[in-house]
Amino acid sequence: MMISSWFRSLPKAGKKIADNGFTRRVMRHLPDRTRRISQIWVTFCFTLALVLFYALDGLQLVLGTLRETFTAAAQTGTAELDPKSLVIAGVVLLYIIYRKICSLA
Repeated sequence: MMISSWFRSLPKAGKKIADNGFTRRVMRHLPDRTRRISQIWVTFCFTLALVLFYALDGLQLVLGTLRETFTAAAQTGTAELDPKSLVIAGVVLLYIIYRKICSLA
């Protein structure tokens, strides 16, 4: 009973109190906690990915896959691709990877 009367005595949420912009200035200068947590999480995940990549010998796996791909392409006769097309495809792929990494920051 006492608690419900106390809640009824509180001012309504829609009521504005004139404070000459004090509340807005205080809220603007508060540290952005979500950004800091986000940066910590991204750093943790990136570090974990690098550790796993190294621990699971990721570079050798990537190089082996690329070697097998190019060997298979050469054996099936698709090695007659235009070198300019391969360069353009590689540049586009690198640009997409760069944009994705930048968007994580």
